Amino acid sequence: MTLFIFALVVLLTAAFAFINGFRDVSTSVALAVRTRALTPTIAVLLAALFNLIGAFLSAGLAVAISQNWVALPPGTSGLTIIAAGLASACAWGIFLWWRGVPSSSTHALVGGLAGAGTASAVVGGHSVGGVDQSLLFQVVLPLALSPVVAFIAAYLLVFPVTWAARYTQPSVVNKRFRAAQSIAAGAVAFGHGLQDGQRVSAVLILALLAAGYSDGGSLPMWVALLSAVMITVGTLFGGWRISHTIGYRLTRIDPLRGVVAQGFSALLLFIGAIGLHWPVSTTHTVTSAVLGAGENQQFATSHRKLVTRILSLWVLTPAATAAGAFVLELALSPLIGI
Repeated sequence: MTLFIFALVVLLTAAFAFINGFRDVSTSVALAVRTRALTPTIAVLLAALFNLIGAFLSAGLAVAISQNWVALPPGTSGLTIIAAGLASACAWGIFLWWRGVPSSSTHALVGGLAGAGTASAVVGGHSVGGVDQSLLFQVVLPLALSPVVAFIAAYLLVFPVTWAARYTQPSVVNKRFRAAQSIAAGAVAFGHGLQDGQRVSAVLILALLAAGYSDGGSLPMWVALLSAVMITVGTLFGGWRISHTIGYRLTRIDPLRGVVAQGFSALLLFIGAIGLHWPVSTTHTVTSAVLGAGENQQFATSHRKLVTRILSLWVLTPAATAAGAFVLELALSPLIGI
């Protein structure tokens, strides 16, 4: 039974990584396509390449993430908690993609693991450890703070950038910043690979640890390859519904503000992944930075009703995936004799 559930977890992790790349490619390419800095095909290929590099390089950070994230019970109980959390996060991600709403895969996964752990404890099994101070400071606060920091910083950074370009012809400014957007799009894709690649790998490390196939102190090569390849394949398929929301519906954006939003977002992703080992949501960060940069104009540009709906769904995401994983874990519990 352990081997069967472990194989199920691997399949669900691969699906989660694919959906992650499929949805989050929007954060890298939406603005570059919107401002005609890149064609859709070139933008997706660029994002896929840098996602692959970032996700593969993130393998070295995954072990530290898994050790500071959550503690799962050993055996089939821990494996079913992961399976239920992943399945709930995947279902929620597909639903929000269909609605064209950008949201955090990490938030969805954390909510799913918490809900599944609660269900396991309710039926007399083991709960998920670390859902207290460690989870608060390593997961919840970084995910909640990154949108606020991104919005404020992008809004403020527009001032010095526009001041520096004040004597340059608008056509020249647009041309230069379109070129810079190609670099910024690649940087965001690389940061996304660093961030989400290590979390996908961390889930597999936790599964190996729960199944007794690893001591959790090292990362098998197949784990790094699976994470990087599935995120990249998802990126190549591209979820254009969310790209349309970010690039066209959310706010009016020009090349200058696009570079500000994506450049600062990439910096925040790098600091979170490499410097602080914090999970930072690429979707939350880029979406908030786009709103911040777009708001710094002399006329109203943001779609207020859409912004309110997106924020509401961001808040709802952990609760929704926790509820779904709770039900799934209850359904799985009889299979493992809890």
